[in-house]
Amino acid sequence: MKVNEIFFSIQGEGVHIGLPTVFLRLFACDLRCRWCDTMYAVEGTDFRDMEVGEVLSRVLKYRCRRVCITGGEPLIQRKEVEEITEFLLKRDFVVVLETSGNKKPPGIFSHPNSVVSMDCKCPGSGMDSRMDFSLYDALGEKDQLKFVIADDKDYEYARDIIAEHSIRASVIFQPVYGIKADWIAERILRDGMENVRVLPQLHKMFWGEKRGV
Repeated sequence: MKVNEIFFSIQGEGVHIGLPTVFLRLFACDLRCRWCDTMYAVEGTDFRDMEVGEVLSRVLKYRCRRVCITGGEPLIQRKEVEEITEFLLKRDFVVVLETSGNKKPPGIFSHPNSVVSMDCKCPGSGMDSRMDFSLYDALGEKDQLKFVIADDKDYEYARDIIAEHSIRASVIFQPVYGIKADWIAERILRDGMENVRVLPQLHKMFWGEKRGV
């Protein structure tokens, strides 16, 4: 499998924000978001071919029972993601899958110790037409749906999606890195969206654009 990097840090996004986590970043993505901050894991040659056993060995050495599989788009390597996730869940790890809203997660992610962290790409990404809205309705209460927001148009798009769908997952509005979040919080309060969390990218606040954190 094509692996971009494996590292130990804190979770910088979503409902597990701030918690120690091992990150397995896989290589390749079939989307090209305008604001993507991990293009080194999307295209080029910045990856290493690794066997699943070697990947698991590297992950286990950190002795942390929370693992985030991210990318790129991890589900391009679906078979290997399923194999790694099954191994970890059988050993009582918590596994978070970070994925875009255009690929159905494997059934193993119905496991109570797993979390599907799904992106809904807003117009500012340039990839909103690639989303499969039926995937949002399938998310459970343990999962999360994240909207990365650049401007008013993105905010209104996200607000309308939430109004039109019965979403059981936690909903997160996250500003594009470098954009202040205060106006998003103010709009949420004004619109009475009491079940939406506004969260930054915590790792970016701590370390900026540094990799491997």
